[in-house]
Amino acid sequence: MLNRRHLRIKALQNIFAWHMTEKKDIVTSQKTLMKSIDSVYEMYIQMLALLVDVTEYTANDAIERANKLLPTAEDLSPNQKLLHNKFVSILKQNPDYIAFVNKYKVNWNSDPELLKSIFNKLKETKEYVAYLAEEDEDLESSKEIVKFIFRKIILKTPNIVQAFEEKFINWPVDREVMQGMVAKTIKNFVAEDAFKNKLTPISADWEEDSKFVKDLFEYTLKNDNEYQALIAERTKNWESDRIALMDTILMKMAICEMMNFPSIPVKVTINEYLDLSKDYSTPKSNSFINGILDKILNDLKKTNSIKKIGRGLLEE
Repeated sequence: MLNRRHLRIKALQNIFAWHMTEKKDIVTSQKTLMKSIDSVYEMYIQMLALLVDVTEYTANDAIERANKLLPTAEDLSPNQKLLHNKFVSILKQNPDYIAFVNKYKVNWNSDPELLKSIFNKLKETKEYVAYLAEEDEDLESSKEIVKFIFRKIILKTPNIVQAFEEKFINWPVDREVMQGMVAKTIKNFVAEDAFKNKLTPISADWEEDSKFVKDLFEYTLKNDNEYQALIAERTKNWESDRIALMDTILMKMAICEMMNFPSIPVKVTINEYLDLSKDYSTPKSNSFINGILDKILNDLKKTNSIKKIGRGLLEE
């Protein structure tokens, strides 16, 4: 699931894009932001669907083997246990899964060579051979081969990763979230009644989280000049072109949170953006941003510009 850190990253990416474009339309940009968040869920559904389609390729493989010029007895009667994998069968009947597959128009069957490459690689593994040799299969045991296909085949095969990179521009950033969501889904599908299992939600509380990321994005941009002035006041000895745009955006977002989100402790806000600076800015950005935000925070306290709800939320 997406947590607040992931949502801050999404806001950061889209605020950076807003600064880089000539046509600055906050409404349109906010729609782009929310679409980029929805793409994480689409990636998750696409991966679940790929797992389903790989198991269904068992039937295609059986047809190909039967149509060989000189088929063996095994070719004429192949083990199609994977085709009836219990976890996948339950997933395919899940109404939410069906709805999202339709929403995103998922169709991996349009790339049969990709499915074939995954299945052929799977057939060569000792784990698949062992799976076929097991006589009985309950829901829990059926998950093991699915997890193996996901972790050891799909995520380890370059052409499959490339296919996702081509579909999703933010694959490098969003991949970890998607992996967690798929793993959580496999773990949480415990009922054999398809209607009793739930897909992993986009976040723990999407109503609250969607408002957070929309407000963070909107307030940061609408108050851009005000936040720029606060930063400029504390960076008088710095030439403006020497301050990285990413550092400026990170500081503006931190100021926005401190001033507009009363339930988020100041210390949490500062630590979050210092942490993001390690991944998205220069090696020296962390200490620079920390120093400037510390001075700005003191200024905001003096003017009583930070309103926090609850004891301890203002302390650093």
